[in-house]
Amino acid sequence: MDGFEVVKAYKSLSSVEEAFRCYKSIDLKVRPIYHYKGDRVKAHIFLCMLAYYVEWHLKQKLAPLLFEDEEIDDKYEDVIKARRSDSAIAKDRKKRNEENLPVHSFRTLIEDLGTICLNTVECNLDSGKYVFYKITRPTELQQKALSLLGISSICTQ
Repeated sequence: MDGFEVVKAYKSLSSVEEAFRCYKSIDLKVRPIYHYKGDRVKAHIFLCMLAYYVEWHLKQKLAPLLFEDEEIDDKYEDVIKARRSDSAIAKDRKKRNEENLPVHSFRTLIEDLGTICLNTVECNLDSGKYVFYKITRPTELQQKALSLLGISSICTQ
């Protein structure tokens, strides 16, 4: 292992530590669970890691809408202190991305997406009972998030 690989491995340690802190914090909302059988412990750890992996992928896909640096140059970042890109500084300063959409933390973006819901409408008429379903019309920000995740706009009409 050369020097670059050693530094990169050491810096990735902080990501792992953040993941374990994340389990206990408000991101994943995992309370302490006590298991007494080996299989259950393994299953619990697997589910925690799977939840974090899904969250990591969501953050990667939703990066344009988050306070995330999208222009990281990995070539030199392993050895020297990370420097924020101009676009990340602009996002932080203006609180908006290049498309002029508001920039969020992961938690606030998920809360915003959580307002999309399926409404059941029931009409009782003399001719009978009619039931239909209507999905909340997404805002421009929500529609952008859905498209970044590869979710068709047909699903939200």
